[in-house]
This record gives sequence, C-alpha cells and structure tokens, in this order.
Amino acid sequence: MASTRRPTLADVAERVGVSAKTVSRVLNEDGPVSEATRTKVLAVVEELGFRPNLMARNMRVGSRDSTIGLVVPELGNPFFGTVAGGVEDVVRDRGLTLLMGSSGEHQPLEHSLVTTFLARRISGLLVVPAAGSDHRYLRRERESGLPVVFLDRPATGLAADAVVSANEDGARMGVAHLVAHGHRRIAFIGDRPATLYTRKMRLRGYRAALVEAGLPYDPSLVVAAHDPYAAGVAVRRLLALATPPTAVFAANNFASLGVVPALAEAGRRDVALVGFDDLPLAAVLEPGLTVVAQNPAAMGTAAAEQILARLSGDRSAARTRTVPVALVARGSGELPPPSA
Repeated sequence: MASTRRPTLADVAERVGVSAKTVSRVLNEDGPVSEATRTKVLAVVEELGFRPNLMARNMRVGSRDSTIGLVVPELGNPFFGTVAGGVEDVVRDRGLTLLMGSSGEHQPLEHSLVTTFLARRISGLLVVPAAGSDHRYLRRERESGLPVVFLDRPATGLAADAVVSANEDGARMGVAHLVAHGHRRIAFIGDRPATLYTRKMRLRGYRAALVEAGLPYDPSLVVAAHDPYAAGVAVRRLLALATPPTAVFAANNFASLGVVPALAEAGRRDVALVGFDDLPLAAVLEPGLTVVAQNPAAMGTAAAEQILARLSGDRSAARTRTVPVALVARGSGELPPPSA
C-alpha cells in the first residue's frame, strides 16, 4: 500500500541505518562518508523518491516550503500570464508564494523544472504540460500526497486533477457562427504538433460543426502554425488556393495575431475571421475581432482552489473541471461571404 505522505530525510536515514546527518552529508556533499554508505543512501533516496529540500537544508526534517510551483509553456503568452495571476491571487491569501517557470514547450525542460521544484519541497504543483510530455514520473509524488493539478491540458499517463477550457464546444460554437453567416469553406489554423491536446479538441469541434452543417471536411483547409509568422504564411497559402476559404477559424491567440495582419496586407477585408482566445485591443480593430473567449483567470483560480482543497485533506478521486467559454461578436466573424 502506497505511503500517504512524502518521504523525509529521516525516512531515508532509518532505512539505511545511519543518522540523518550522514544522509545530509551525502546529499549535500559536505562531509566525509564512506563510498559504501554513500551508495546505500543514494539507492534508498531513489527507492523512496525522496526530494532533498534545497531551500532549507538546515530546517527540521520533513518540513515543507510555503510555495506552490507553476510550470507554463511560454512566459511571453499573455494567456498563461493571466492564468498565473488567477493562481497567485488565491494562494497569496493563504500565505503561500508562487514559483513560476517556463518549459519552452519542451518535455525534457518541463521534467527538469518540475524536479527542481520538487527538490525545494513545494506544497503543491501546477503544470501546463509541454507537448508530448509523459507524466508517469510524478506517480510517486502523487501517491505520497503531493497535490498536483494540470492546467489547460490534462496529464498523460497519470491520474491527476485538471482544469481545462471547453475547447471542443468553443470551436464548434465559433465555426457554427461562421456557418450561420453563410460561409461554406472555412479554414482551420491550429497549433502544432497535431497531438497537442488543445489543438485536437478544437479541431474536433471544428469538424463537428461542419458535420452539423452538412459540409465536407477538406484537409487542404486545415493547417498548423505555432507562431504569428507561420500563421501569416498559412493565410497567404490558403488565399492562393484555386477555391480559397471565405472564412478562417484561428484556433489560438498566436494564430489570430498572424491572421489579422496577413489579411490586412492582402487587402482582404471580405474574409471572415473568428479566433479562439481573446486579444488585447481586439475590439478596436476594424472590423473588431470576433472571438471565442476563454477565462484564463478563472482557470488559474479553479486550479489554485483545487490545490488548497487537497492540502486541506480532500482525498477524493482525481477530477477534471471544465471552464466555460463565450462567443464575443465584434464584426470580423459576421462578415458575409463574397457574392457569387
């Protein structure tokens, strides 16, 4: 039966049959220890999944730091900044400090950053998974009682709490809005890789809206773009098709940031656009940008509240909370298709 608490330095010492001070010397490399003892200590550290407290080596054994760790893919994305703000507002009121780092959307860096946070003996962990991550490496921490909540994208290979947006429903809503305004050839510009959870769910919503409208799915209208530049290139390629789209569904905020200037540069004020994620100044564009707006602050708040509930003793099964989205019509999504 799995332990209900996180292993401490004292647990390691007891298992090896040495003092806590000896274990500390091995981990901190600050004193004489025989090679045989060092080998035994490191083996037990690995077996128990013990994480040394790097921030407070001399604090009493087993204490936790008063911090919550948050890992996001990109610090420059305003969406994740707003998520972090929602988290911080909640945990600050409980006397906790938020530590934040970026994985750069790279799985090895996410793993390294999480390991660093765990070594600081954080009280809880929040992760926006990098594309392709496998979170089985966190099973020991989950089993030993560390609260872990995944944001925006659920965990892979691990049963854990998650807070996500209504991605599929939102995409279906946005594409149905374009269909309702007469569009029959609607492009989809989504993130990459294709396996990314949010892209998969939004593409699923896009396809569901086409099915509901009795429209065919055309793979030539579906492209991937991770940044504004790539989205702009995608728009120009789509407009050059023999039968170009009359509308575009931009499935994330960076895609919208590329589509808007690309359409303007092409002089195409007749192509309708709906974006997933709101943007600063979206309302002052001409026409204003119609979006499926997420609520990143509410996502951060919900995730932080779940962490606090777990810290307060909630031992119920892992669950996923879905935060609603809303269609905000501002003009770009209401443009009719060009007259035949």
